Amino acid sequence: MIRRIVSGLLFLTLLTSCNRSQKKVVAVIPKGTSHLFWQTVQAGAIAAGQAFNVEILWNGTLGETEYARQIQIVDSMVARHVDGMAVAAQDRNALIGSIDRAVASGMPVTVFDSGLDSTNFMTFVATDNYAAGQMAARKLAELVGKRGKVAVVMNAPGSVSTMDRERGFDESMAKEFPNIQVVARQFGMSDRAKAMAAAENMLTAHPDLAGMFASAEPSSVGASQAFKARGLAGKTKLVAFDTSDGMTEDVRAGVIDAMVAQDPFKMGYEAVRTVVDKLNGKTPPKRMDLQAVVITKADLEKPEIKALLFPDLKKYLK
Repeated sequence: MIRRIVSGLLFLTLLTSCNRSQKKVVAVIPKGTSHLFWQTVQAGAIAAGQAFNVEILWNGTLGETEYARQIQIVDSMVARHVDGMAVAAQDRNALIGSIDRAVASGMPVTVFDSGLDSTNFMTFVATDNYAAGQMAARKLAELVGKRGKVAVVMNAPGSVSTMDRERGFDESMAKEFPNIQVVARQFGMSDRAKAMAAAENMLTAHPDLAGMFASAEPSSVGASQAFKARGLAGKTKLVAFDTSDGMTEDVRAGVIDAMVAQDPFKMGYEAVRTVVDKLNGKTPPKRMDLQAVVITKADLEKPEIKALLFPDLKKYLK
């Protein structure tokens, strides 16, 4: 009798182990892990993993300019033979070799948020960043009365997503608003303190600035800190990109006049879903564009904006 019970338990253990081993593993490698944007991407990826019964292996650098370390992480996932991969490239060129090796191994690879100077991957899932940059330009132009001097706190060289935003902003300003001059641009290097210093430098060099655009979360936080230090709320207009709890409070306080917001939860979810679709024999689209939205103080109490600004991260990140 005891022997039968032991045998039955052993069978159940082996069956459970077998079922676990059959669960597909999808690696998700973000540009960074420290900002709310990437934490929300992670929550979306985990939600997709739960929905499609795959294991999510999340691994990324703390900062967004650790190029060599990101290459190591991608190469380690290829060596580990994960079933699929979704990656947000820190630099448009640095990861090309690693992604080529992943694709050559037969692994489905989705690139999300920030792209590569290559098309050797399965799907690209991202905000339409060029259009989002145009949205920022048009909002800032409206805020400054379509005339005057403006400046840009850029993110980091080589980051395709933010470069596309900055290009959309610049080209929209030049084409649509001839009475606005973009008189200064500096990189914040995806670092809040460096972005604050960049904003301070431009405000000092151009005390008559009518407005400023910051093209990413760290750039936006740094610019907002510079505005607060100088008491510029309500005087010089600031259009930010991405969101955080602190940035939302700065919108309420009138320091930030508008935020251009993405949907990072959906981005993480869709990036994983495209990989799972391929593993299940489907053919995902080559490109999936997600739309940004402009948020002002008047929008903060709208239910759909609240859901975007305050995702339930605790539900997924434990």
